[in-house]
Amino acid sequence: MRKKYLFIVLTLIGLCRLAYSEERNFDWGNATVYFVITDRFCNGDSSNDVNYGRIVDYGSERLNAATFHGGDFKGMLKKAQEGYFTDLGIDVVWMTDVYEQIHGWMSGSGSVNDFPHYGYHGYYPLDYTQIDKNYGTVEEFRELIDTLHSQGIRVMLGANLNNPGYPTLLDAVQTGFAETGLTEARAAEHRRDWSYDDFYANRLNWNGWYGRGWIRMPDENWDENNPLETTLFGMPDFKDESEMPVRIPDFLHRKWNNEGTSNDAWVNPSARKLRNDQEWSPVQYVIAWIASWVEEFGIDGFRCDIVENVHMNRWKELYQSCNVALENWRASHPDSPASKWSDNFYMTGDYDCASIDYKPQYADAGFSSLVNFYFPKNGDLDNITYTWQAYADSVASHSDWHPFSYLNNSYHRDADMANMIDCATTLLLSPGVAQVFYGDETCRELSEARLNVDSDQAFRSDMNWDNINATHLKHFQKLGKIRSSNPVIGTGRQRTLDVHTCIRYNDTDTILIRLKPNEGESIPTDNIFHDGATVIELYTGRVATVNNGFVSFPKYENKIAIIKELKSIDK
Repeated sequence: MRKKYLFIVLTLIGLCRLAYSEERNFDWGNATVYFVITDRFCNGDSSNDVNYGRIVDYGSERLNAATFHGGDFKGMLKKAQEGYFTDLGIDVVWMTDVYEQIHGWMSGSGSVNDFPHYGYHGYYPLDYTQIDKNYGTVEEFRELIDTLHSQGIRVMLGANLNNPGYPTLLDAVQTGFAETGLTEARAAEHRRDWSYDDFYANRLNWNGWYGRGWIRMPDENWDENNPLETTLFGMPDFKDESEMPVRIPDFLHRKWNNEGTSNDAWVNPSARKLRNDQEWSPVQYVIAWIASWVEEFGIDGFRCDIVENVHMNRWKELYQSCNVALENWRASHPDSPASKWSDNFYMTGDYDCASIDYKPQYADAGFSSLVNFYFPKNGDLDNITYTWQAYADSVASHSDWHPFSYLNNSYHRDADMANMIDCATTLLLSPGVAQVFYGDETCRELSEARLNVDSDQAFRSDMNWDNINATHLKHFQKLGKIRSSNPVIGTGRQRTLDVHTCIRYNDTDTILIRLKPNEGESIPTDNIFHDGATVIELYTGRVATVNNGFVSFPKYENKIAIIKELKSIDK
């Protein structure tokens, strides 16, 4: 008997490994997404840590809260090659934007300006046509994407149609869009008395950088209560409503002319042809620049920033452009396993305080989800089955829409970090997409930036490779593999049996989930598994036989039992 069960378990493990080494029945609606801030994840090449005259070390962790810390493509590639993402059962790696960022700093915490805030996170683009040198080269990026694709992992980037990065003193000196009276070295230094508003409004009168044809200027008469007609958070928002043709700003032309061929290693080849003036509106340029990354590298999806701040027709144009670009990439890369994938380009987005509610206008524009701000983040195993039921019902109701849930992300550290075992259970057994923020699985701690006025920077601390919580990591890995190997968890229907018990099912598969089982407890299986059926508890790998409508295992781990019938193995 022992040999039979050992054979079953080893065979099951082999099937899981086979499923991971070959293309799985991927479904975006069931994906486990790993969201990583590239600059904070892994430094694989210290030679690219300082670029463009930036200062990266101001002498303390608090002042360095928003400088570049050295994470790059080589570091991510190293971890991918080690199997870090596949070991977690990851289907999609979501990387922060790779576009070249503003060279200088913006005021940390706005008017307080208690630290220099650089674009390490990818949200302050300067040049959409090339990669920021701090992340790596075009070929390093290509190798990373190709490696992830070879592992069956899709890749998402960010798409920002809202705004470029801020104009800074260093960028003004380097590209000549304003007279500052400073050398590059002085312009790079953090100044507590510097004000973006004063610099751009009073010194430049909103000229010299992006012009009024491109940007909604704060001195114009906008409706502050309408997110489509305002400068959100005081940022320089693109006039996405405009249909008027504009020319590419002079400072970008000067930048490209000055660089000549010296930056070829970082220029996106598919974007080079998009550096010429066209009869395009502002956002038509931005859409073309962003879609060129799909055409060049085969990017599979975008997380779109603050979607309510951009008109719906622009998101639809982006979606359509990216689908064409992805088709072109697949056709021109027949040797890549990703060329065989047939799923459409994927878009999700941040809509302030969105939940799982279906938004037909966004679905029509190409979105398959909006990020779910309201997933419970306390690891409450006594109520989560009812949340799961609502999510499963939503999945069943809309074939083109699903939840996209998280515990923590770039702006929110909401999860109970003292209870991450149970938090992970609630997330990774949830219907829809489950997004893991880098370091959730290793108990990455907050940085000293938590003491700054803008404490959000502390959420983006460096990955804790030297201090990993192995117990937590193992839990995430087990659940991630179970989730990936059993798509019914994310896309199946749910029947809730009681406060701690539910089943997920579809036409071919059924899984019983029992939370907080007592040691040795007999779990009812009537109308789920027939008497005499051999079942496996997937978390521990233990096998048992259903008897008189019950099944029991001698031990459960981490307060969960995930039970499935072994139907495909010769018992």
